[in-house]
Amino acid sequence: MTYPIERGIKIYLDHLAVERGLAANSLQAYRRDLQRYADWLEDRAITALEDITPSHVSDFLAHLREGDETHQALSTTSAARTVVAVRGLHRFVFKEQYVDVDVAVDVHPPAPQKRLPKAIPLSDVEKLLDAADAVDSPLALRDRALLEFLYGTGARISEALSLDIDDIDTDSRAVRIKGKGGRERVVPVGSYALRAIDSYLVRARPLLVSKGRGISRLFLNSRGGGLSRQSAWAILRTCAERAGLEGELSPHSLRHSFATHLLDGGADVRVVQELLGHASVTTTQVYTLVTVDHLREVYATSHPRAQ
Repeated sequence: MTYPIERGIKIYLDHLAVERGLAANSLQAYRRDLQRYADWLEDRAITALEDITPSHVSDFLAHLREGDETHQALSTTSAARTVVAVRGLHRFVFKEQYVDVDVAVDVHPPAPQKRLPKAIPLSDVEKLLDAADAVDSPLALRDRALLEFLYGTGARISEALSLDIDDIDTDSRAVRIKGKGGRERVVPVGSYALRAIDSYLVRARPLLVSKGRGISRLFLNSRGGGLSRQSAWAILRTCAERAGLEGELSPHSLRHSFATHLLDGGADVRVVQELLGHASVTTTQVYTLVTVDHLREVYATSHPRAQ
């Protein structure tokens, strides 16, 4: 028995709406993507589900990335969304026994391009940190301690803001960080960060904690409560403006800089993996791409026969 493509799409969309309760906007997107697929197949005289081959599906993916006179080339993200819809259609009609083969099972959405983490040059990091305590106040001492800690340990902002005082061991110059998935790691803390934290603990935190309920969190706000993520972003933006730094900066930029500067200095990637708390070294290896780019740039500008 022959099953028209348009009928298969309608049954599949009904399934998404009724059985899976897909939202109206999502259904509209699926409908639009699958209609483009059906139109592309019809242009090739293919109107029945059983006539579609794996080559047709992979060719359609290539078409999405290239575009034509009537359709612009799709971005990786948009093409991936369309392929997900097509794969869902073919998986459904196969499971419901409209066809004998799932022809899209080996066609995968295009992988998004890796966005390399943006590290801040060391000179800019120093400007940022110096700008943090340009004003002599308890909050300025806190800001310097926070930014020194983020750059000195590579901690995520969420990890830093959840720290308690007891998590810092000044004698062993280390901090116990609770990371993703409940994993804990012990990270050494450098002398600059330790000095900044000590100044904050002695000269600023007692004043801040007296305004609240005496919580054990390390980094406090002006009312004695735990510092929020939004406040941490505001601290960074204020310090960046004060330092005259341009471009996009976030607390995560200091984590990226921590990793990149370690690798630039010769650290082993597996050591950096442990310090960052990555479950897999593959996640950490993205930073090695940054350092290779840096090496290439230095080589191109320094070697007499590089040009």
